[in-house]
Amino acid sequence: MTNKITQLFGIEYPIIQGGMIWNSGYKLASAVSNAGGLGLIGAGSMYPDVLRAHIQKCQKATDKPFGVNVPMLYPNVSEIMDILVEEGVKIVFTSAGNPKTWTPFLKEHGIVVVHVVSSSKFALKAQEAGVDAVVAEGFEAGGHNGREETTTLTLIPMVKEHIAIPLIAAGGIASGQGIVAAMALGADGVQMGTRFAATVESSAHDNFKNLLLEVGEGDTLLTLKELAPVRLIKNEFYQGLAALYQTHPSVEQLQEYLGRARAKRGMFEGDLVEGELEIGQIAGIIHKIDTVENVFKNLIQEVEATKNKLATSLF
Repeated sequence: MTNKITQLFGIEYPIIQGGMIWNSGYKLASAVSNAGGLGLIGAGSMYPDVLRAHIQKCQKATDKPFGVNVPMLYPNVSEIMDILVEEGVKIVFTSAGNPKTWTPFLKEHGIVVVHVVSSSKFALKAQEAGVDAVVAEGFEAGGHNGREETTTLTLIPMVKEHIAIPLIAAGGIASGQGIVAAMALGADGVQMGTRFAATVESSAHDNFKNLLLEVGEGDTLLTLKELAPVRLIKNEFYQGLAALYQTHPSVEQLQEYLGRARAKRGMFEGDLVEGELEIGQIAGIIHKIDTVENVFKNLIQEVEATKNKLATSLF
């Protein structure tokens, strides 16, 4: 399949793996790229030297394009950006910050830049900043999310109306049917996080991966909007947070309860009780921890089957 996204990144399928913290090391990114998509290393959970090592290992593990996702609120962002240039990274996805801050620097070094947004307003700002494409992420998505609570079904066509650059849909997509739906709404490609978190190659702890298979409707919720909105599984940590909210806590009290390294404790170290467990609503349709290769085979088969079904049965 050839379209704006496959041409922009030099990949076979317009499928991008989200750069998730504690899930997206070089093993996952290289596996996705080798399967024909675009793998992303998640810099948000890596010290600069760790990120450099993952980039170098990814370069050895695949000869296909891959990228790095960089939350721009990262405390060492200047050092991170220098590492990306020094290591010859060709594709960078930025998030959680103003795209004007780093887009010119990255573009000067020949890097393709994509920015993650949660609204048409921010999609336009990203386009004005000179990015090559945007990821529009609905609030179904896991992890840190937009404050607008706009669903993917409504976000994609609204963003499409306002921008001229390629559009990647994210949030609530984990199947071939979801890919077809997103592209019917105007997306040029899709980004999937939750589907790839539940793979053999994901760097998440097995405890977390196995828990994903049990997540059903209503088992996640967007919370901590006073700090940075995040979608979490309703475990004991979340229940304690919900109880704290009943007391109308201050921002400082929320920060104290959250503490440090809570996400690492949950997703990477496997503490399902006190850890922060970030995952999307679409986890409810994932019933197997599979290899990236098999995930891609199933996705492509589902896309083709869905296209054929629609061609013969729609109205």
